[in-house]
Formats: sequence, C-alpha cells, structure tokens
Amino acid sequence: MIITNDMAKSRLNNYVNKNNKISRDIRDGKLFKIVTGLYETNPDTPGYLLAGSIYGPSYISFEYALFYYGLIPEKVSVITCATLNKKKKKKFDTPFGLFTYRDVPTLAYPEEVMLMTEGDYTYQIASREKALCDKLYTLKPLNNYRNLERMLFLDLRIDKEEFWRLDGQKIEYLSTLYHSTNVRLLSKYMRRDDNE
Repeated sequence: MIITNDMAKSRLNNYVNKNNKISRDIRDGKLFKIVTGLYETNPDTPGYLLAGSIYGPSYISFEYALFYYGLIPEKVSVITCATLNKKKKKKFDTPFGLFTYRDVPTLAYPEEVMLMTEGDYTYQIASREKALCDKLYTLKPLNNYRNLERMLFLDLRIDKEEFWRLDGQKIEYLSTLYHSTNVRLLSKYMRRDDNE
C-alpha cells in the first residue's frame, strides 16, 4: 500500500518524534521509501503501480505501454510516463525501478487514457493507439511513408501483426490533437493501407 508522509504521521499519534519512528520503520523493513515523502508497505510491488503517485498528473505511455501491449518485443525496464504542463523531463531512480516523465500536448493528454485496477492499486495507462502517438510525437519529424515504416518496424521494432490491429479511427482522431508531423503521417499511412 502507498503511504504518504502525512498518512504515516497520522497513524503515529502516540509518538513524540514521528520522523524518528518513520526512519526506524524504514530501517526495520516495515516501510520502503519510494521518493521523499512517499512510502510503500510491500517491497515487491511492481513499479508501474506506483508511477502515478511518484509524479503527476501522469499516465504510463511511450515504450513501457508499447511493451505492455505486446507491440514491441523487448522488455522495457524504464517505466515511461506522460505528463501535462510540466515543461521539463523528470527522472526518478527508486528501489521500485527507474521512472521517466515527459510532457505531451494539452489537447492530447486526457484522450485514450484508461484507469486500471490491480488489487488495491489503480493506475492510468495510455491505450495502444495513444502510446504509439505519444512515442511518435517525441521523435524528430519524418517526411514520408518509407521513413515512417523504417521508424516503426526497424527502429522501434513494432510487431507488424499487432500494428495492423490498431484502431485507425482512434489514431485519426488523435492526430488532430498533437500538431505533430509524425502522428499525422501515421494517420495517413493507416488510411492509405486501409484503402488498398
């Protein structure tokens, strides 16, 4: 269970020095520090369940979500997250994993994000389509279908079968929200192949 510093202190009414008690609980393996002011009671909690609590507002996206959905074959060790209006990238190296956060456009941010529940935890993750759009948004602009295919299937190693299971209408809608050459090109590419 995720516990904030305030939550931890509110449970320690019988203690004069609450910070010392929290430090002892960490030393004794009863609490596990995630980042300053945030703790977890279970050291085996998967990092992705903690991503939204570490820095927010945020949702899991980019490479981690592409791996989660089976769109890319390699296991992704960094938990990659999208943020809103933070202006700069953030990185947190914790005992639960390495987390990175970067902005996506304001209009695109709330679309195609799902709230998932796992046990007592909830987390937000981009849909398959949104994760790909978020990733393409971060890359240098591509100018033709050949370069897009190279980026998708060679550089990112997107599985072609999984790629063609993506919902082209969702990508078409999302392409209007990014002001991104790459996302627009992706939308056109999917329409072109749908019509052939």
